[in-house]
Amino acid sequence: MNRVSIISIGDELLIGQTINTNAAYIGEKLTAIGFEVVRNFTVGDLKEDILKVLKDAENISDFIFITGGLGPTHDDITRTCILEYFNSELIFDEETFERIKKLFERRNIPMPEINREQAFVPKIAQVIPNNYGTAPGYDISKDGKRFFVMPGVPHEMKGMMENTILPQLKNYIHSKGIFYNQKILYTTGIPESALYSKLQDLRPLFDEVKVAFLPSQFGVKIRLSMRSNREELNLEKIKFVEDKIRERVDEFIYTDEEISIEEVIGRILKEKKLKLAVAESCTGGLICNRITNISGSSEYFERGVVSYSNESKIQLLGVNPETIKNFGAVSEQTAIEMARGVRIISGADIGISTTGIMGPTGATETKPIGLVFIGYSDNQTEFARQFNFADNRVRNKERTSQAALELLWRMLKKL
Repeated sequence: MNRVSIISIGDELLIGQTINTNAAYIGEKLTAIGFEVVRNFTVGDLKEDILKVLKDAENISDFIFITGGLGPTHDDITRTCILEYFNSELIFDEETFERIKKLFERRNIPMPEINREQAFVPKIAQVIPNNYGTAPGYDISKDGKRFFVMPGVPHEMKGMMENTILPQLKNYIHSKGIFYNQKILYTTGIPESALYSKLQDLRPLFDEVKVAFLPSQFGVKIRLSMRSNREELNLEKIKFVEDKIRERVDEFIYTDEEISIEEVIGRILKEKKLKLAVAESCTGGLICNRITNISGSSEYFERGVVSYSNESKIQLLGVNPETIKNFGAVSEQTAIEMARGVRIISGADIGISTTGIMGPTGATETKPIGLVFIGYSDNQTEFARQFNFADNRVRNKERTSQAALELLWRMLKKL
């Protein structure tokens, strides 16, 4: 009795104008607490289609999650469909209206009359407060099924999930005597196929404890999960399989928490009381962006320099003009001098650098698209590593940033 369907509403989702991150988020969060997601529906802003999908989802699911179409404009028809589907009527919710008014007051702008209409909610529904926007959510129970209706704006939906819905559902799933536990190991620096080849002899262990490999350009997640009526049994068996996996690939696992490698690096830098400086050419500030996405990064991140041109490498970082003349801007030697230069001018303990050919232009006979050098410098060690990525410019930048952070992570573990 824990089967879930997710319904995403909006023409923009059907035509690819907006990427449907909501369904991915909801599915991941529900799976993590023991629910079984059986179907994802995407439907446009057409009443007949929405009503049909609601019926289809109810037929196969115990819990139905609906996002999108709760805004105040003419094409937002989800509330109308909910009224018809449940044969309900609208009632004015004073608490919702006061919350909407206060939202506009905090922004110091007048509230349009159209937003007042959003305080009318289906009589059949329990209101889910929206702390980040104007549209309330709805919690509706019918014939043993439960429907959660939420806005399509991702941060508004996530607020409702995290503040209201997930805590309730965690209590529900435990009350049924069902325990689902999972552990995710985050790896970097090894492709999925190579990772699996190191673990394939453990395959007999993967029947009871499910093991999934989830690759991306930032690394491969290894998800271990188990469902039973005894939580301690789940944890014991997951730990056993985790230990076996770590025996083979622990050098590639940078965390088992739901955090990024840049946050892991930040923790180490703070712990060791080290300062970092970054010189970027081909990545154009992407590494600095990732590092400074972490709250508190000012404690360890001293500065970043985007030295895209040869002149900037010479003027800002002190790269020797002869180095660029003899070896080129994309070279091991230039990467080392960039890392050293940013470390020295900043007074930081560590400097890292990137220089490469992202494409689709700029390649030569000896230096193809995807060629990258990542430099490292501290007061004892200097070196650069060569990488050869593919021919997509954006992915090359992302992969270079990840490779640079991986290299930094490995060096920090040795210091």
